[in-house]
Amino acid sequence: MILNDTTTAESNIRAQKVVFALVGAVILITTYLGKMPSGIIGAMGIMAVVGFILNYIGDRTPIINQYFGGGAIVVIFGSSYLFHNSGLFPQNSIDTMTTFMKSGGFLGFYVASLVTGSIFGMKTETLKKAALRYIPVILASAAVACLLTGTLSMLVGKGFYHGFMYIGLPIMGGGMGAGAVPLVQILHSTTGIDSTTLMSTMVPALLIGNAIAIIMGGLLNKLGTIIPSWTGNGELIRGEINLEPESEKEAPITVKTLATGGLLAIGMFFLGALLHNFINMPLYALMIISVAIIKVLNLMPVELEQAAQSWFKFVVGNLTPALLVGIGVVYTNINLILDALTPMYFILVLATVIGAMIGAGLMGRLMGFYPIESAITGGLCMANMGGTGDVAVLAACKRMNLMPFAQISSRIGGAFMLILASIVIQMFS
Repeated sequence: MILNDTTTAESNIRAQKVVFALVGAVILITTYLGKMPSGIIGAMGIMAVVGFILNYIGDRTPIINQYFGGGAIVVIFGSSYLFHNSGLFPQNSIDTMTTFMKSGGFLGFYVASLVTGSIFGMKTETLKKAALRYIPVILASAAVACLLTGTLSMLVGKGFYHGFMYIGLPIMGGGMGAGAVPLVQILHSTTGIDSTTLMSTMVPALLIGNAIAIIMGGLLNKLGTIIPSWTGNGELIRGEINLEPESEKEAPITVKTLATGGLLAIGMFFLGALLHNFINMPLYALMIISVAIIKVLNLMPVELEQAAQSWFKFVVGNLTPALLVGIGVVYTNINLILDALTPMYFILVLATVIGAMIGAGLMGRLMGFYPIESAITGGLCMANMGGTGDVAVLAACKRMNLMPFAQISSRIGGAFMLILASIVIQMFS
């Protein structure tokens, strides 16, 4: 009987692989011929297939899978090359994915699912401890990053202000829309420098910094296996066990459970959007604060918290490769990165990312956090491209449950950098 069951299971797996190969071939050929359907069905189809293939390759490629984030890094840069540089796929496929990622809201849906599920999956005491100690970490990250970059820029003859303002601040500013764009507007209105000139200087720094942050995430994950005492393997506070639901028994994962968790994540996003109309703070920051307050005050039934965490696990396990394809196609421009990649420019960008890691890691250690988790969330997630960078970095270091802290770095930390930029510009203009 056992032999028959084993044979049947192996036969089913082979059949599934054949069906996937056939479905994948149909989707790839249709896209190649320029006949890809529009909307979510077209975008999700090609993103899922390309994401699965590239993720499979990356997770099985020596060196890349051990030191550089494995599948995550291959999916991001591989999909960017395939759709922008290889000439294999037509422009309409890129346009469809761009619409799906931006106005279609796929990124927001993904981040909302991760934030809601991971916060509701925390222990209440863990959340309280982390919240009180985390802000000094991102402040130390920004301080060390910008000071190191400015000093190095001064040593090579470009001046402290150049490295600080045109390299350090854009990278640490919380991404493109919430960081580089408003920073350009602030500089343009104060100094009169052409916006196009400013963007051409800052955007490559942001893109290269994001790429370095993703690679560093993979390296920090490897460092944690070499020095286990430096990492909590996804847990931020030293001495805590890995994040688990507060109830002793997890509810079985059913279709109803997943639907409930998905609706709860969407509801929390709506709550953040509603509050955004009355409070001048980023939507994601308001969502994080709202979910954290609900969690700390025990306002959500345990069964619903478990549903949210089940949905979180489903989204991470099944939608991450597809989302990374979207990040690669929509937010990663290999040509722009290569055009700006002069040795000195690269060194200044690298100094910013390393400074962010060092500042966050050291301050995190003082605050009672594991240095690696602190360097990832408070450092790398300050130095990447906001929400898209958070997903890519956490995927590379295999710590998706740290998304709430990554979002705090990107949103609240990014807002702080804009305030700092306004002060510095007024001082030197």
